[in-house]
Amino acid sequence: MFSYIDLAIAFFIALISSWLLTYPVKKLAIKIGSVDFPNHRKIHTKVTPRMGGLAIFLGAFLGGLYLQPYHEHLPEILIGALVIIITGALDDRFTLRPVAKLTGQLIAASFLISGGLIIDRITLPIFGIIDLGFFSVLITVLWIVGITNAINLIDGLDGLATGVSSIALISIFIMAIIDTQVLVAYFSIVLIGANLGFLYHNFYPAKIYMGDTGSNFLGYMIAVVSILGLFKNIALFSFVLPIIVLAVPIFDTLFSIIRRALKKENIMIGDQKHIHYQILAAGYSHRKTVLILYGISALFGTLAVLFSNATMTTNLIILGILLVLLHILAEIAGLVMGGKRPVLQALGRMFRRKARE
Repeated sequence: MFSYIDLAIAFFIALISSWLLTYPVKKLAIKIGSVDFPNHRKIHTKVTPRMGGLAIFLGAFLGGLYLQPYHEHLPEILIGALVIIITGALDDRFTLRPVAKLTGQLIAASFLISGGLIIDRITLPIFGIIDLGFFSVLITVLWIVGITNAINLIDGLDGLATGVSSIALISIFIMAIIDTQVLVAYFSIVLIGANLGFLYHNFYPAKIYMGDTGSNFLGYMIAVVSILGLFKNIALFSFVLPIIVLAVPIFDTLFSIIRRALKKENIMIGDQKHIHYQILAAGYSHRKTVLILYGISALFGTLAVLFSNATMTTNLIILGILLVLLHILAEIAGLVMGGKRPVLQALGRMFRRKARE
């Protein structure tokens, strides 16, 4: 059972620790040269320290020490997290080649798989629970590596990855409380606290970036808690839950791959066509763009919570809403009708008409 007082204490330990530890981490990053230089692909105009994810990791770790969770896979989870942190820190300092970063992610995933923490089943209507068998290992690796990189790719604006990750974790935390999944709730609450403590320094204009140290760690941990919790949910569409919760980073990554493939570009090379850059290009300020994506992420998270405990009829309605939202994201990404945005334009006309009334 949960002790809500303990959860609250752990949250504040993680929050305050992350907030305070960001100061020495910032000094360390500057001292060792782990800084982000402006270039043609980036919108910031001054050299900014990165590796702030180290403060998020330490804050979450200290909050976890208070809760002292127990789980048979905890050693493998922690070892994998350390591998991810080391890989991310090296990349923040030396800018590793993509294959080196991928190797670190695969090593982290291998610890989880060797320990038996895998996506071994999904639940489908009519068919019920389906065991994945041999494919469970492949799907687990793809999930861990995919989510780790999705959070990394959305880390393009000040506070964006931090906030979107926090919103996803809040949704997972609520579902964990409803389903009494203790370890998932413990992990989620300390990660939320550590994220919010760091967000004080990272929101626009950012004084420090989380870097790959942070985005990879958050992606890895969100992948882990979703395996522990969301994929174990016995709801009719359990396999859809983690995708809904993480819709913004997942589909931003997917749209980027599709866009680059259609243009015959290297899918490993970044560009300024991500959803957040498209919103900026539409004339919104840096801060408003981040807040818009917070709102979209919160909407997806709310729908996921409703989806996890709804009837079949309600779930079908929610799926319809989700399809509309995904279409809007595709329009923002410029993948609909050669870049046309019919739904967004219709919504714009509707809001302008109501404003005049």
